[in-house]
Amino acid sequence: MTISGESFKNPKLRLAVLLLAAGEGSRLGGIPKALLKKEGDTLLRRFLRSIECLNPVETLVITGFYADAIEAEIHSIKQKTGNSISIIKNLNPELGQSSSVRLGLESLKSDYDVLLVALCDQPNIGVSEIEDLLEQFNQAGFNKEIVLPMVNGGRGNPVLFSKKVIEEILATPKMVCRPFMDQHPALVKVFETNNQAYLLDVDTQADIQKLGLDPI
Repeated sequence: MTISGESFKNPKLRLAVLLLAAGEGSRLGGIPKALLKKEGDTLLRRFLRSIECLNPVETLVITGFYADAIEAEIHSIKQKTGNSISIIKNLNPELGQSSSVRLGLESLKSDYDVLLVALCDQPNIGVSEIEDLLEQFNQAGFNKEIVLPMVNGGRGNPVLFSKKVIEEILATPKMVCRPFMDQHPALVKVFETNNQAYLLDVDTQADIQKLGLDPI
């Protein structure tokens, strides 16, 4: 599969952000991961604050389980920062992360060049990690439309996608990002890095302690 034309690769990429915050946190005993705190701020607030300087043209958060609490936190963030953040509620979050991804892709409205698909439970992802992904995209060769961080052979997050790829994904019913990457490896620029931030997320109570988070 080949996407016609070369993506717009320059330092002034118009960035859209899709943040997934719909999960149940079942392995944590039913805890909204986005509202776990590190150094006094929720992971949700830390992430949204970290992307401010990147001036995204659109920031979209998908909620599901614990939607009321997470959306209340988002409204608080918007009041204090003036950031433009859209919220879409997944009415069927029990269908899993892929349903939230597809809903998010279908809900984007901006004229962006690249889309960052991020998770709400990665406490060490900040502006430098996202800037490194954008730099990798700018340096990618012809027909490389996705930047996937890889740490010691492990697939990381967030992942960066060109708008052309997102349009291709949306053209296929029920398609989402992970299977698309698996089916079209030639489009993927693998970003080999030792930065553990791309791998570290919160799945268990042990992770809360390991990552220095405050339990809810």
